[in-house]
Amino acid sequence: MAEGIGLYIDRVIEFMPRMLESLGETGIMLFFAMLAAILAGIPVGTLLYLTSEGQPTENRPLNRIINAFVNIIRSFPFLLLVVAMQPFIRQVYGRATGDPIAASFPMVVIAIALYARFVEQSLNEIPRGIIETAQSMGATTWQLVWKFLFVEARSSLVIGFATATISFVSYSTIMGVVGGGGIGDFAIRYGYQRYETDIMYTAIVLIIILVEIFQWLGLKLAKKLDKR
Repeated sequence: MAEGIGLYIDRVIEFMPRMLESLGETGIMLFFAMLAAILAGIPVGTLLYLTSEGQPTENRPLNRIINAFVNIIRSFPFLLLVVAMQPFIRQVYGRATGDPIAASFPMVVIAIALYARFVEQSLNEIPRGIIETAQSMGATTWQLVWKFLFVEARSSLVIGFATATISFVSYSTIMGVVGGGGIGDFAIRYGYQRYETDIMYTAIVLIIILVEIFQWLGLKLAKKLDKR
């Protein structure tokens, strides 16, 4: 048994450079997805909330358009979304596979739609009294959002972001199916296709550890921000 463990360690050391490179590629994809979720997902989700029925800036036509975009992207099987975006990515970036930046394009699209829905749900959980208080104080829409809605929903927004990020990790592994790089691609290329099951399971364990880290950080930060 000791000999088997030693052999396994030797094999892990042999594949370690490529494994670390794959983790770096996954990190690049996650970075762009998380950035898109923050910079675009939050505004889109907030707009969904503000333009919905009964809200301060109700706008049914705009709400329906944004809702349609979010629903279509979220219901689209991610692998098919990746394939459908290949021509667009080639046109914009020059290549569609084998590069973590190219793989980030579909990740960005799904990140915006996914986190936008989390943001909308978080804002919908805010008691109506908070909005009425803000309006009675003469708050503008901008002040309502920044000084009341986001403050009240900050803990829920963080938990939603952590949950979304975990989904991004899963999506990044799917990119391996189309040669998009990352730890998922490593597991398929160096593990599954070569029948190196020990290397494949090692990559899976790394993915699980990555997910647990994001989950722990999200819950920790959300608990710290929750002042109730």
